[in-house]
Amino acid sequence: MSLSIGLALLGAFLFAFGSVLQQKGAMEEPDTSTLRVGFFVGLLKRPVWLAGLVLDAAGYVAQAAALGVGKLVVVQPLMVSSVVFALPLGVWLTHQHVGRREIAGAAAVVAGLAAFMIVADPGGGRADAPGLQWAIAGAVVGGTAVLLTVIAWKRRPAMKAALVGTAAGVLFGFVAALTKSTVVRFDDGAAAVFLDWHIYTLAAAGLAGFMLVQVSLQTGALAPAITTSMVFETVVGVVVGLTLLDEELHTQNWGLAVVAFGLALMVGGIVVLARSEAAPTYHREREGRVVLQE
Repeated sequence: MSLSIGLALLGAFLFAFGSVLQQKGAMEEPDTSTLRVGFFVGLLKRPVWLAGLVLDAAGYVAQAAALGVGKLVVVQPLMVSSVVFALPLGVWLTHQHVGRREIAGAAAVVAGLAAFMIVADPGGGRADAPGLQWAIAGAVVGGTAVLLTVIAWKRRPAMKAALVGTAAGVLFGFVAALTKSTVVRFDDGAAAVFLDWHIYTLAAAGLAGFMLVQVSLQTGALAPAITTSMVFETVVGVVVGLTLLDEELHTQNWGLAVVAFGLALMVGGIVVLARSEAAPTYHREREGRVVLQE
């Protein structure tokens, strides 16, 4: 289990660093271009955003490796530690304001994560689930992501970042479960991986989640964007692990109560961070380029 924990923490750090660099590039794109082709074409021209993309890819490799040797209900909560890494990186690279509210929210997330990890005592589990169960889960996840994205439009930056980040997190939780089911197929050769539907569904859901992350980061509100994405990736990943993959948590009543409290504490922390306005002050010049105000 120690190997999966180390790989998950490495993935969390890489995701955090990559997200901050991507935010730095996305904030320089005009707000009116979000979810349009021009927005993503503009990002591809920015070296700092491309560097973030490379770190994101490395983070995903580390996460996939962790899922290959560990359980979904263990690896996914550890990914929430991205919040701890991202906030100081955001102060350094994108001039985020991190005050007492952001620190309290991050502390709640970390405390909830610690309680969850110490008591969870995971067991059981299978590598895959029947296709119908995957289809039902995919429909619920996809519908939720679309609904959240629609609600987010025209909201203030922090709320938009939180809602769109949540939509991305929901998709990424589903992607994490699909990743676990895909990684185990590598032992059977390339044909078992690339002639199977899992990897293509994973790619489609992952691309949709990635695009939504860029929209949430473009608002400039780093804390709500990254914490909603990571926490709801964890929540959905744990739910899928328990339901579709038959993984188990602590079977004693007191243990289940502590695990539930830990998850509730993480969600409470995310609510605090979602209400944060921890974003740099900026204005837009005529050509749409974002410039930080002094």
